[in-house]
Amino acid sequence: MPADTVSVSGWGRTAPTTARLVRPRTYEEAAAAVRECGTRGGIARGLGRAYGDAAQNAGGAVLDMTGLDRIHAIDADGGTVLCDAGVSLHRLMEVLLPLGWFVPVTPGTRYVTVGGAIGADIHGKNHHASGSFARHVLAFELLTADGAIRTVGRGTPLFDATAGGMGLTGVILTATVRLQPVATSLMSVDTERAADLDDLMARLTATDHHYRYSVAWIDLLARGASMGRSVLTRGDHAPLDALPPRVRRHPLAFRPSQFPSAPAFVPEGLLGRTTVGLFNELWYRKAPRARAGELQKISTFFHPLDGVPHWNRVYGRSGFVQYQCAVGHGQEEALRRIVRRISERRCPSFLAVLKRFGEGDPGWLSFPMPGWTLALDIPANLAGLGAFLDELDEEVAQAGGRVYLAKDSRLRPELLAGMYPRLGEFRSLREELDPRGVFTSDLSRRLGL
Repeated sequence: MPADTVSVSGWGRTAPTTARLVRPRTYEEAAAAVRECGTRGGIARGLGRAYGDAAQNAGGAVLDMTGLDRIHAIDADGGTVLCDAGVSLHRLMEVLLPLGWFVPVTPGTRYVTVGGAIGADIHGKNHHASGSFARHVLAFELLTADGAIRTVGRGTPLFDATAGGMGLTGVILTATVRLQPVATSLMSVDTERAADLDDLMARLTATDHHYRYSVAWIDLLARGASMGRSVLTRGDHAPLDALPPRVRRHPLAFRPSQFPSAPAFVPEGLLGRTTVGLFNELWYRKAPRARAGELQKISTFFHPLDGVPHWNRVYGRSGFVQYQCAVGHGQEEALRRIVRRISERRCPSFLAVLKRFGEGDPGWLSFPMPGWTLALDIPANLAGLGAFLDELDEEVAQAGGRVYLAKDSRLRPELLAGMYPRLGEFRSLREELDPRGVFTSDLSRRLGL
């Protein structure tokens, strides 16, 4: 197996650590890599899109699973796919869209592996309607610490511990996923502006159930009467009769847009309050007050940043922190306080979104909960950022909310149990399944998972 000692970091590029990177190409090689992890253990890694330290393992092994990328079987009638865990959502879209099927859940990037999608129990713009990714997984094969390969079905403790378990129960090898039928590869999109946070929440509450997908870009630099002003974008897969005649000839074509890569070197401070403030002002003003039925590519609607390779470089060498929290229904005042704190702190975030979550999913460490979720990016070199985010964590915890482990890089471990009530069960199952701590990561050490 190819193996190198390399520096490994999350997508936020904030806290790289050195590990032995192993690249298995077969299930047997993956099992051998697990057996040979050594005292510092190992952790599976996909395409590296977790923002924090979930797929890092200082001094240990990191298993690059992207070499296991076969699609084994597609049921084009029943709408399921059996594939290796190293297959990306991008590859699934390339193969499945021409057959009239789409992945059931996609986050803001399609460069996520199926194994990573289960391990982080990813969510998308359709959580209020469709739940998170693991809800659509029928079964998976899991390589556990004892070297066994177990077939894990829905409704079992091992399934629920693995969904959202950040790779700490074992290495996912294959998965069977239920798909979403579509008639075209275009989206029918409605866009509208919301004047402030209360206006936005009222619109989402009143009409979100009319849409499969819904998300709001929120201006977190706006203050006063405009605090929380937003651009609300919602839609569904376009039916065939909505397409112009020339497009109707190839309704399921998948042609993502591609732009030049972000430069390797970007000056520090490029995304400060002034530049982000100007961007936010322009973005809000250029959005239509109300527009219905616009046709957009799937890549434009779901993954606009994927068109710019290495877009995370624009934050400079210091990187950035992606912060995502959720609070439940009935905690709208807590959400207002959080947005107000960010606004008053003048955090320069131009990739900030607010969404509604639907019913929670069974994963013991799955992030979504019924209510609201706010995600924002912040340059890591912002003065006083650590203390400020600690304050936000306290606000979230007091409201009975939680932060997303797939994006976290700095949460204090004493807050974790309150945010994830089934943490004790997760730890107990891990101790039983993996008493030697074979599967470990920088995240698990930091939080005592």
